[in-house]
Amino acid sequence: MAALARWCLRHRIVVVLLWSALLAGLCAAAAVAGSAYSKHYDAPGTESGRAAALLSQALPGQAGDADTVVWHTDHGTVRAAAVEQTMTQVLDKVRTLPGITGVTSPYGSDGATQISADGRTAYAVANFAQNAENISAGQARALVDTAKSAQAPGLEVALGGQAVGVTVTTGGAHLSEIIGVAVAAVVLLLAFGSLAAMTLPLATAVMGVGTAYMGVELLGHAMTVADFAPMLGMLIGLGVGIDYALFIVTRHRRGLKNGLTVTEAAEQALATTGRAVIFAGGTVCVALLGMFVLRLGFLNGVAVASSLTVLCTVAASITLLPALLGFIGPRALSRRERRRLAAGAGIGASTDARTDVSTDGALPPGLPTGAPQPEVPTGLAVRWSAFVEQRPRLLAAVAAVVMLVLALPTFSLHLGSSDQGNDPRTATTRQAYDMLADGFGPGTNGPLTLVATADGGSARLALDRLPGVLRDTPGVASVDAPGTDRAGSTAVLTVVPTTAPQSAATSALVTRLRHQVLPAVEQGTGLKVLVGGQTASYDDFAAVVVGRLPLLVGCVVGLGCVLLLLAFRSIGVPVKAAVMNVAAVASSFGVVTAIFQWGWGSDWLGLGRAGPIEPFLPVIMISVLFGLSMDYQVFLVSRMYEEWRETRDNRVAVRVGLAETSRVINSAAVIMIAVFLAFVLSGDRLIAMFGIGLASAVALDAFVLRTLLVPALMHLLGAANWWLPGWLDRRLPRISIEPVAAAPVLTVCEVCAAACGGQCTSVGSPSTPVAQPSPLSLTAHSTRSRSAPDTSKVF
Repeated sequence: MAALARWCLRHRIVVVLLWSALLAGLCAAAAVAGSAYSKHYDAPGTESGRAAALLSQALPGQAGDADTVVWHTDHGTVRAAAVEQTMTQVLDKVRTLPGITGVTSPYGSDGATQISADGRTAYAVANFAQNAENISAGQARALVDTAKSAQAPGLEVALGGQAVGVTVTTGGAHLSEIIGVAVAAVVLLLAFGSLAAMTLPLATAVMGVGTAYMGVELLGHAMTVADFAPMLGMLIGLGVGIDYALFIVTRHRRGLKNGLTVTEAAEQALATTGRAVIFAGGTVCVALLGMFVLRLGFLNGVAVASSLTVLCTVAASITLLPALLGFIGPRALSRRERRRLAAGAGIGASTDARTDVSTDGALPPGLPTGAPQPEVPTGLAVRWSAFVEQRPRLLAAVAAVVMLVLALPTFSLHLGSSDQGNDPRTATTRQAYDMLADGFGPGTNGPLTLVATADGGSARLALDRLPGVLRDTPGVASVDAPGTDRAGSTAVLTVVPTTAPQSAATSALVTRLRHQVLPAVEQGTGLKVLVGGQTASYDDFAAVVVGRLPLLVGCVVGLGCVLLLLAFRSIGVPVKAAVMNVAAVASSFGVVTAIFQWGWGSDWLGLGRAGPIEPFLPVIMISVLFGLSMDYQVFLVSRMYEEWRETRDNRVAVRVGLAETSRVINSAAVIMIAVFLAFVLSGDRLIAMFGIGLASAVALDAFVLRTLLVPALMHLLGAANWWLPGWLDRRLPRISIEPVAAAPVLTVCEVCAAACGGQCTSVGSPSTPVAQPSPLSLTAHSTRSRSAPDTSKVF
């Protein structure tokens, strides 16, 4: 890694040009090829999927997208001459639009049931030749504009349907990205105090995410990629990309403060934190690619697209970032820091800071004098670390209660797909949805589609009886006359439930039809009926996802534990990480459930009406959150593990690790939270779910788990944190996230002779060679050796 840093620094112009050329080339290729994203979120092999395939094959004219034009009059009825004339003219224009194969008007013989009982609401059905996925935005917009031209005082017109839904935009196109980056810039400026240093993480993340975004657009031509994958990838990429660059720049700045040259500081940063970034990015990719175990085509595309984004941000962090560090040189430090460094006073080890942690104001023993001294964490981070050490039981209990309370709503989690009834009130799709529900009943917005195959006389007789049986079934509001193909062997019936598509009663009706009503009609006749439609497909998909979810969790958690086991050579570290990750996921699901399913603040946030949680949301969030949680675990515990190897004192290791990493972890968390929450402004309910879920998970992970519960538990467990059976230790391959720093190897007596006169017992025998510990641990060790056994008092 140091060699890579040197090469990128020496050839920084070439590196920047290569990245710029790559981005420009991908942009040009994507512009020529166009996008090819998929809107099909179905699971193969389900009954609703077979019904849709049979309908498309036997009755292709009914397989295209059907959108509705709904109108409502405040005075009189829709049968009034003026209203009928206006809407008839508009519907005639709709029939001539490109892609429209026909329009069923309520004023014709086929649409008698399309006028409400009170006569004030009516709707027409506009049939497209193709399904919604293949309908262009221009065709959908033409339908909306044509129908909306009839709107006048006293006559309200709204449109619903999948194709129409594409035209509804409730947020700025890229407003969320701009706001997220702007907030991140403010946090970085406050953290670094340098405008030049602030721009580096932003430039690195934007370059990496932009390259990945264009790559994902091209990827859609090679495999099935869901239409929300690019936005999800951008959401993840901006968060992790800025954080990864933040960690490396922070380590680089520490090297500069310690008197290293720009080249030496960059090499050290990449050789240490850069390795941790690669490891963290690898765990995120492993977690994301775990979605392949579900064997759902569109999720495979989401996994690859998201992993590609993470890989690009990691690549930019270890190649482009060192080149940019070479361009700004010492300006990575603030002006005050550069002045103090030039004065030779040192930046991180001022007299005041040393006095805070030393009984006599002297420098920690074993450290050279007359040169800038290594940075010693001071202030809130050190005081918080000591506070956790002093009250581990109380703080662990408080953190556990907070996580448990937030996770409680998860037990009421209802998986299903939101529909246009969950859109904001100002959307035309929501207005059409509500007018249909008020005028014709809630089930009108989600009819069931029954596809029947009847071969033989007895099957046809059973098919003739089927509509009557369905009308007598509880929960069925109406049944349309069956339409058949030319051969008369395949028929389709539209069943309108009495309840809304998202209602549990509608799902119960689907189950009752499949397992009770239809088998009784089919028995001994040769008739075969498949239940499809919106609610049926949602229920089928949710059942497939829930059934395979334990496999995904097992794979992701298992792989993560193996990686941590290899990195930290401990049983306790990966077990605690797995438990913490599950806690973060459960609590974030609780927040998502309360906001989107229970409706707590959803309208206030502009997220529309409460509704079920998308079935694939848990799958993607589990993969993403396990990866992101592993990032903080790696950066926190790797510093503790480094100190443990040097001192073999668990209290010092945990305290030093928390004190030295909590500030950068919290800064990184604030940036990631800001980026994720900014995506709530995208106007997309699904992306808003991801944004709020990921933001809440990161907040809980960083501020409750990693800086409170994890260190408290590690203090309680003591040396057991680092226990590994000898037989397993001998068989495991040895890997290291961060190499041991190239510090002079000293004996314990040489390190702390001034403190204990060669009588140290806390590290090892006086002749035991050890790598030079951090200044904070040396100071703590020195004070402990002189005075009281309570090491936390030195803070």
